[in-house]
Amino acid sequence: MKHFLGAAFIATLPTLSIAEVKVSAPWARATIIAGRPGAGYLSLTSETGDRLLSVSSPVAGEVMLHAVESGENGVSRMVHLDALDLPEGETVTLAPGDMHLMLMQLTQKLEEGTNFPLTLTFETAGEITVEVPVLGIAATGPEGTE
Repeated sequence: MKHFLGAAFIATLPTLSIAEVKVSAPWARATIIAGRPGAGYLSLTSETGDRLLSVSSPVAGEVMLHAVESGENGVSRMVHLDALDLPEGETVTLAPGDMHLMLMQLTQKLEEGTNFPLTLTFETAGEITVEVPVLGIAATGPEGTE
């Protein structure tokens, strides 16, 4: 028995769209030893809005999202975030001295000139894996994004 979906029926189906997240300018600073946490940075843009739920990498036992808050007497402190909202059409940038990724329990030191994979899991867009270049210990960002 053949099944036929008429054009009128197909026309009434809702349009399905998956939110896309653009990940740009990922980078990390080199570390001196594997025993110390590393730091990673990038920019995220979602045309429809989304939420970053988790981040992982084979070079770290855990990747945490941290924000920086000013406390009493002007002393800043890191605060762990469970998730990161990406407002529709806005770019959220993780940068030194501000929101960033902490690469905890490194399996190896991050050496300048190498790359490592980083997988970001979003509520709507799902998983996106990017290659993260490792820059120098004192780097402030990749060329053209500073």
